[in-house]
Amino acid sequence: MSTSATHENTRADEIRVWVNGEMVDGGSPSIGALDHGLTVGDGVFETCKVVDGVPFALSRHAARLDRSMAGLGLPAADHAVINAGIRSVLAGEPIAFGRLRYTVTGGAGPLGSDRSRSPLTYIVTAGSQPPNPESGKLVVVPWTRNERGATAGLKTTSYVENVVALAFAHDRGGVEALFANSVGNVCECTGSNIFVVAGGEILTPDLASGPLAGVTRDLVITWCRQEGITVREEPLPMAILDQASEVFITSSTKDVLPLHGIDDRPLPATGPLTTRAAEIFARLSRERLDP
Repeated sequence: MSTSATHENTRADEIRVWVNGEMVDGGSPSIGALDHGLTVGDGVFETCKVVDGVPFALSRHAARLDRSMAGLGLPAADHAVINAGIRSVLAGEPIAFGRLRYTVTGGAGPLGSDRSRSPLTYIVTAGSQPPNPESGKLVVVPWTRNERGATAGLKTTSYVENVVALAFAHDRGGVEALFANSVGNVCECTGSNIFVVAGGEILTPDLASGPLAGVTRDLVITWCRQEGITVREEPLPMAILDQASEVFITSSTKDVLPLHGIDDRPLPATGPLTTRAAEIFARLSRERLDP
């Protein structure tokens, strides 16, 4: 499958949208012009994989949403409201393979960075997406993540940095873009975590290096360790990308995706540890829908 097949291409009219208690037309106005999520990106979100109409790892995503809300200083989200939206967008014809996304913003606010005491805004969407490729190419971008920033490790709606980086990667044939952090260590991709194989072990950047604590990342680490595979979390210099014998990325919709290259360096997409990690995750995620 070509890299272009992995790009998001679901039309707005194919996405099911629920906003603050009501199903709405995804192509029509449904959010206030002064919503702080729109004006300053003051909000958080979660994305879950959907297979045959069933979302994966809902409890872990809900817990991470709570951490992100607290990290932004927003009031606690009402999960009963979110769950009502999830039920609404997943009703009807089951989505064979796709994504569920729910977003909570600070609600209406001023045009600047101050907040008002507005009720939170709740948005839940779901839609199909193309299947993942068998492997992909990673492109290192010239920009960095700030591992000491106010929003480091939070899944916020302020995503334009990722939009720019992913477009850069796509223009160069990549399926994902990779950021270093401010001290020159490997950090994360735009919507994925990275793992490298070196010295017969699986390594991934520790959370102090600035990556988001991915749900799939955590499950891959936990489940691989349970099956006897060494996985170490530690600071990784960017130079390790030239030494790694295998590299893969993980995300809620990509699962474990092998890489067949980083920039101009080819890699074996079917390396033994990558293959085993992918098999373990595929097997256990089928058995445990809300691990």
